[in-house]
Amino acid sequence: MSLADSADKADTNVRWAGLTRERFQKMPDTGPHVQLATFCDKVLVERDGVLSVIRAIDRIMVVAAGQNVPTEIPEGQRVTPTLVVSLRSDQATGRHTVTIDGEQPDGSHLPTATFDVMFEGADRGVNAVIPMVLEPQEGLYWFNVRLGDQLLSRVPLRIMYQRMPTVS
Repeated sequence: MSLADSADKADTNVRWAGLTRERFQKMPDTGPHVQLATFCDKVLVERDGVLSVIRAIDRIMVVAAGQNVPTEIPEGQRVTPTLVVSLRSDQATGRHTVTIDGEQPDGSHLPTATFDVMFEGADRGVNAVIPMVLEPQEGLYWFNVRLGDQLLSRVPLRIMYQRMPTVS
């Protein structure tokens, strides 16, 4: 059963992978295709354009240590994950717009990143390295990768908080 079939069989009031049936669109079979979509700590881009993704992650632990450690993530904390998206053309050619939009655990939306890419067809593709700075909320974030109006992939990132009180 395909993803589109699964979405069609879902009740309209039930959320499927974060999307209602009405909002779900099947990815085109002709491309472009997602080769990689993940968060990591660091990306090395070599002279020949080859990417090295260092420490692929899907969760970040924010730790607060000391006396009187707050129960929530302290204000002013920052996390700096990098999102890497690699798309391959297949039959897609020409200039297209890619957008990355994020949803925070509380349901609010992060600013959208939008950029143009050029597909040359066949096995050629594009790599996007998107460094982020987030003031973290504890919980699950979802980042949508779109080509025009079509959802290509969703990438999760969970932020966790660990209190480490010290004993004096």
